[in-house]
Amino acid sequence: MFRNFGLPELLILLVLVLLLFGVGRISQVAKELGSGIRAFKEGLQGKSRETPTEEDKKETHES
Repeated sequence: MFRNFGLPELLILLVLVLLLFGVGRISQVAKELGSGIRAFKEGLQGKSRETPTEEDKKETHES
């Protein structure tokens, strides 16, 4: 049903995604995906976060 995707098809797909979502939204999604993968790996290893994250730092400064 589907052929192998080549470089031209992937470039067209990338351009369409950028037009639909914009660069800012794609970077947010990539950041959230990366933090989710990191949390999953830490959960598998049984590690807990000892150092505050950037969001924790922001919350303490806003209060």
